[in-house]
Amino acid sequence: MNNHQFKTIEAEEKLSIKKKYSNIPKILVVDDEDVLRQMLTDVLQEEGFDVEIARNGFEAIGKINKNHFDLIITDVMMPEVDGIEVLKKAKEIDPDSDVIVMTGYASVETAVQSMRLGAVDYITKPFNIDHIKIIVNRSIDRRVLKRKAEEGEFYKELSKIDGLTEVYNHRSFHQILEAEVNRAKRYNRQVSLMMLDIDNFKTYNDSNGHPAGDIILKQLAWVFTKSCRECDHIARYGGDEFAIIFPETSKKEAAHIGRRLRQTIKDSSFEKEEVLPGGSLTISIGLASFPDDAMDKDDLLGKADTALYQAKADGRNKIVICDTPQN
Repeated sequence: MNNHQFKTIEAEEKLSIKKKYSNIPKILVVDDEDVLRQMLTDVLQEEGFDVEIARNGFEAIGKINKNHFDLIITDVMMPEVDGIEVLKKAKEIDPDSDVIVMTGYASVETAVQSMRLGAVDYITKPFNIDHIKIIVNRSIDRRVLKRKAEEGEFYKELSKIDGLTEVYNHRSFHQILEAEVNRAKRYNRQVSLMMLDIDNFKTYNDSNGHPAGDIILKQLAWVFTKSCRECDHIARYGGDEFAIIFPETSKKEAAHIGRRLRQTIKDSSFEKEEVLPGGSLTISIGLASFPDDAMDKDDLLGKADTALYQAKADGRNKIVICDTPQN
């Protein structure tokens, strides 16, 4: 292989590093021995990493305080501030940084102590260049996989949320309601469902514009979230209609929450609400419970929706509670 071919392969390897990671991983090398510190720096830079150095533990902690490093490689034996102290401080200052310790004694006890304190791996002296590359790349790969997993979970959660109001969306609502009704069946529990609709919302939008209407939807979602319990599930069902699922909650308990919500909205001030009939923004509510009023999820949704329709037909700003006769 000639020199040109070697340089081409080396350039391709560095390019693959850049493609593999969205940002070039930043590594801090901490060692009080100039020769070893420089050797590590050269190896890691050849691998395509962004490398900074610290000549002692004290300097390392100062740099960790000011910058984020994906990986910190620190010698254990250093004067004044040793590698164990650097490890402790690094995990305290920036828990997201990974730390690899280096020891010249091949001491199992030192390695175990380091791992207990949060180190991801260790390197023994004298160094083996290929071993260093393997351990560092393995640590960086682990970070990338972890980040991708976290991003996957983030986007998975994001797909469940209504973009405007930041409560559950229509699809998530149906999934959650199905799960809660099935759980109530299995354990012989109750689950209540409340459907809520903004009264005369079209009038508000026509008078003030859709951007103002969007603000109202956001505000109502916030009020519902703050007024309900952590275990309750709030969703935007569609348009100006919301739904709240109350797990393990009787119709009587849910009705109490519903009356309080209706009064809270009526008593609150909303911008430009004077264009509405009566001069204030109000909501109508329909409420039904499983198993009192329904045999399954679709039946429960239908009963709550019918109660909501009745509340609007009865003059709005009301809560109608489904009253299914018992057999």
